[in-house]
Amino acid sequence: MANTTSVDPRNGFNSTTKIFHSLRPPAPLPPPSQPLSITDYTLSLLQSNPTFSPNTDFLIDSTTGHRLSYSDFIRQTHSLTASLATILPPHVKNQVALILSPTSLHIPVLYFSLLALGVTISPVNPVSTKSELTDLVRISNPVIAFATSAVSSKLPSSFPLGTIIIDSPQFVSMLQNSSSGVIHRKVNQSDTAAILYSSGTTGRIKGVQLSHRNFIAITSASQISRFTRDEDASASPQPHPVSLFPLPLFHVFGFFMLIRATSLGETLVLMEKFDFNNMLKSVEKYKVTYMPVSPPLVVAMAKSDVVLKYDMSSLLLIGCGGAPLGKEVAKSFAVRFPHVEIVQGYGMTETGGGVTGMSNPDECERYGSAGRLSCNVEAKIVDPETGEALSPMQQGELWLRGPMIMKGYVRDKEATAATMESEGWLKTGDLCYFNYDGFLFIVDRLKELIKYKAYQVPPAELERYLQSIPDVVDAAVIPYPDEEAGQIPMAYVVRKPGSKISEAQIMEITAKQVSPYKKIRKVAFINAIPKTPAGKILRRELVKHALSGASSKL
Repeated sequence: MANTTSVDPRNGFNSTTKIFHSLRPPAPLPPPSQPLSITDYTLSLLQSNPTFSPNTDFLIDSTTGHRLSYSDFIRQTHSLTASLATILPPHVKNQVALILSPTSLHIPVLYFSLLALGVTISPVNPVSTKSELTDLVRISNPVIAFATSAVSSKLPSSFPLGTIIIDSPQFVSMLQNSSSGVIHRKVNQSDTAAILYSSGTTGRIKGVQLSHRNFIAITSASQISRFTRDEDASASPQPHPVSLFPLPLFHVFGFFMLIRATSLGETLVLMEKFDFNNMLKSVEKYKVTYMPVSPPLVVAMAKSDVVLKYDMSSLLLIGCGGAPLGKEVAKSFAVRFPHVEIVQGYGMTETGGGVTGMSNPDECERYGSAGRLSCNVEAKIVDPETGEALSPMQQGELWLRGPMIMKGYVRDKEATAATMESEGWLKTGDLCYFNYDGFLFIVDRLKELIKYKAYQVPPAELERYLQSIPDVVDAAVIPYPDEEAGQIPMAYVVRKPGSKISEAQIMEITAKQVSPYKKIRKVAFINAIPKTPAGKILRRELVKHALSGASSKL
């Protein structure tokens, strides 16, 4: 342990070791040697909650209105676990199950059942093509697949234990298996719980191995780091938390938030596929109090006139991650939704979920920040050139360490060695700094910095300025090759319907806000910015588009 007398209580920085420590209380963790699945851990937290009622709605399908109470969810999970135990004998433990399905009420039951049996789950995007699925199957090597009838034909091959169709009568009968009691299998915390896939925005896709221990650690931290308000004693009690999930459950953000919400006894409104209007309609219909979203959705909620057609008064909190949210966007959102707090955070697939965040309204006022380190997390800011650990207010690569950090990449020792340092540090690839109060600020991806002459230009900074322009709905900035400068910043812009804002106007507006070397020097207008399901910009697609000289229909 580091000498705590050297730790600055204001920001958690140890001037001797150059390590930033969390300012949150430590989260209790079970002994690592204790056999424990994330299913059993989550359900134990749920059932020890004094406010938990088994009759509370757990899952609601936003399209059909179908509901599943906690008691029905637990019963179906035990039934499916018993049914699957006959198909997946004990020696299948630590083998992989591929899951190819849109979000539905069945998916959380399937996740928790497989995890209880010690089977590694590997959920993938149901819109994946056959060739993409071939790559994912090669990475994870599953022994069984679960898929809906609409997408099962895309599976590239047969699996040793076959494919189970999730929307079939067979699967429904497995949910109603009452012939067997609760199945208990020994699951070690070090066993791999899930293989989730990195977004592949900067290179080839990789399978991230996350253990039961990783998810136990981040779930435990989420109990401690929950957002709290200083309520007036005379104020009415807070409503039961109802979360809307516009994010897919196959992505780390949605996957972890499912586990977190279950552990807290919240109600989840699930969306099979994202649609902005349907999202707003669901907030009104189901009295949603919380939504985890990506920054583009915050921009849309702040700017779109469609929002004004719906009653958003139930909404109290928005969790935002994936990219920094600009101060101007946050302020314009606050004007429209003065009763809603935006909690920003930072996490990666490799950390199993968010490792920084905000825990009260005062912290939410730190615009542009990703919050403070969560429980049990350590960080360093490292100079990419020298490897030297840096102090507050100095920019460098963010390194993270803690019990939630991944085991490594599946069958990719080279990538694991390049990302995981020998003392357990995860190299994030993100250019960041901590301020003097311990708040993390994300500057940009190191690999995405634009090299203009001898200067480095962060695209995310320019995107924040672009998004603050009233006529701009969305924007992305990429490097464009230039013979003299090496690279110049080029902007792709989605205009507000009816707007005639020009390339020259956009360049003029942003030029007033940045240093000369950061100026946008080329603009193209586009119908939509290509993004991952989590809302990250697919810059490589835009670079390819720019170099091809294609039309604006990307």
